[in-house]
Amino acid sequence: MIWKNPAALSEAGSGVLGIGDGSRLQVGVGRAMGHHGELLQGVFEGEDGRLLRGLVTLPLDRQQSLATFWPRDQGEIRARPPDRKKAARAAALTLAHLGFSRMAGDLTIESDIPVGHGYGSSTADVIATIQAVGSAAGVALRRSTICRLAITAEGASDAIAHHDQAVLFAHREGKIIEHFGGELPPLIVIGIQTDFSPVDTLTLPPAHYDHQEIEQFRVLRGLLYRAVRQQDPVLIGRVASMSAHISQRHLPKPRFDQVAQLANTYGACGVQVAHSGTLIGALFDADQRGIGTHIARFVRALERNSLHRITAFTVNVDGGILS
Repeated sequence: MIWKNPAALSEAGSGVLGIGDGSRLQVGVGRAMGHHGELLQGVFEGEDGRLLRGLVTLPLDRQQSLATFWPRDQGEIRARPPDRKKAARAAALTLAHLGFSRMAGDLTIESDIPVGHGYGSSTADVIATIQAVGSAAGVALRRSTICRLAITAEGASDAIAHHDQAVLFAHREGKIIEHFGGELPPLIVIGIQTDFSPVDTLTLPPAHYDHQEIEQFRVLRGLLYRAVRQQDPVLIGRVASMSAHISQRHLPKPRFDQVAQLANTYGACGVQVAHSGTLIGALFDADQRGIGTHIARFVRALERNSLHRITAFTVNVDGGILS
């Protein structure tokens, strides 16, 4: 992908360095993790009383996108692989924001995040790119700036720039609606990909929630705040399950009911989904005694039911080791 760097891009930011001749640019590297969908997604009231679409991301830090940016004095921004159009645009926007709107460069994306299932591959590429260009300029960009640039580059984003912090994030505005005051409790997640066919998640129509659902989101928001503050994985699972069931009315996942029933049978705290993808995750309390036995039985039950695209990962478990 070749992205020309028009002067109009300078409106994406204030030109915080204001140098523009590239004399301070060097090779820069950035990383961003993927995610496994959301614990909560819906419509929520913002500070000004407006209703905003928002989500709470479930981080998946073992899968990452690595961006490397080599600056050049002239030409265009060339991305490899060439289909990383949003990442190329993010590089141009970030250069403009930093005062280097006349600069170009070569951008390489290396990622092990699957595309088109709700793992956040596109956003990870974009955020890694923004960080790489910032690194090239010797600047540590604020998370709020990274999110704003990401929204401009791809139209919608998620909260992976905030790493493992539990935040309710307005994914079309690029801002935090509420910070829940900490990180998620230790969880083991068994993920299931329910459909082999990838989807273009950004082209899916937004869900149109009714008044009752919006009121449910208000309650779930309060419960999630309490779950994070009290480090309560059972309450986390309850919130995620209720959000997932609401999502089923709008963007249904195949075999969701079956997976949810099996998760309940084998001791999961609840289930979550990639609301605009193909993923379902069963959430287990990582600190529960004997949880490894429950998980092994759950996985065998999934396989007996011909659900074979299964992955396991941890969230905020010391050492990140499955036991």
